[in-house]
Amino acid sequence: MKRERLVLGGGCFWCVEAVFSEVKGVLSAISGYAGGLRANPSYENVCTGATGHAEIVDILYDSEIISASELLDIFFVIHNPTTLNQQGADRGTQYRSVVYYDSEEEKEIILESIKKNQSKFNDKIVTQVAKLPEVFRAETYHQNYYKLNSNQGYCQVVIAPKLQKFMTTFPEKIG
Repeated sequence: MKRERLVLGGGCFWCVEAVFSEVKGVLSAISGYAGGLRANPSYENVCTGATGHAEIVDILYDSEIISASELLDIFFVIHNPTTLNQQGADRGTQYRSVVYYDSEEEKEIILESIKKNQSKFNDKIVTQVAKLPEVFRAETYHQNYYKLNSNQGYCQVVIAPKLQKFMTTFPEKIG
């Protein structure tokens, strides 16, 4: 097993976490916050948009089973990387599309993935690519949100279709 990490944000972390929790080779998908100015931010702080944090998912994966490039392909299918600071009705800098890198090699993989996936969109991909900052774990009630609340309205209307899109587009990647 070769453990690697990918930290990304694509709107509400509940959506991103729900999908990546189902990906073969993903060992954990933890909701959190990154890229802001405040240490140990709370959900209430981040929701104001004033902290500069993005809602992110910190993914630990086995790169012998799935590559960073394959994870990024999934990422670009399950959210709209062409809308700045918005996914659907969720608006604000905390919902920005972002991928963080820890090395120049990871940065190159991310930039290549953006270039490869750009052809799938009419508008320009505006996903932020940035050096990995400190990551803060979100509150316990945000972890595994979809699994624990799948009948809730937001889960049915917003998360379930993204999960379905993943399963339809990448059936071989379902863990």
